[in-house]
Amino acid sequence: MSDTHVVLHDPHGLIEAELPLDRVPYEALVTAVRAWKGPDLQPRDYEQIAVRLTGHARAIATDVRRHAAVLPKSDGRGALAEAVPHEADRCRSAPLERTARCAQNRARLVRALCTRLDLLTEALPAAP
Repeated sequence: MSDTHVVLHDPHGLIEAELPLDRVPYEALVTAVRAWKGPDLQPRDYEQIAVRLTGHARAIATDVRRHAAVLPKSDGRGALAEAVPHEADRCRSAPLERTARCAQNRARLVRALCTRLDLLTEALPAAP
């Protein structure tokens, strides 16, 4: 076995664009975290949950940006979609805390991004 590893340079996110998001486990995690009422976990557990949600938020924000970029300028969904990733960047750049509140904030971010992504990917109704 070798002690070497390969680092991929993908500044445009092309590799990530080819991989579909597996939303089901994250949606379950988001639902559980948002439903917490005074959970009693160790700080490292809150931190790990927040890290996982932050990574997923990053992937979803990338998808939101990619879908918004291909919409025609006349499609109002693009303008709405731009605000959410900017808010996501601000939230993700905040330092992680080892608290339930931090994990719940990240869960709310993932939920907002998923909602925006769904809006961008749903088919527009046909014009009459």
